[in-house]
Amino acid sequence: MSLQGVFNTRVSEKIGLWETNVLVQGTGLILTLMILFLVGNGNFKAIKDVNKLYLLGGVLGAIIIFSVMLGITNLGPTYSIASILIAQLLTAGIIDSFGMFGADQIKFTISKFIGIGVMIVGIVVFKWKG
Repeated sequence: MSLQGVFNTRVSEKIGLWETNVLVQGTGLILTLMILFLVGNGNFKAIKDVNKLYLLGGVLGAIIIFSVMLGITNLGPTYSIASILIAQLLTAGIIDSFGMFGADQIKFTISKFIGIGVMIVGIVVFKWKG
């Protein structure tokens, strides 16, 4: 994710954020189609059985790619990726705690909150100019 974010950000400096997003999604689509034709063994007909909410993954992907590029542009790679990791952990913790989207419910204990707190303190210390 760090490499992709930096690469995408450098491309976006030349061609634009959304233009880069189209390029990234397009090249990803081409590669995925090639892999699908070589080794794909699923069944697109089963898509009718999928919760329609889950089909928003591509939309989320476009927003995530844009947000990562914007974050790296504004904060730099280290702070941006560190913030993203913490946000990802918090989101995953919420999903686990409530058993959302079919995930097994896992209690989010105080040790997990402390762990995320330590990560946040780590970012503050890393950013601290002392």
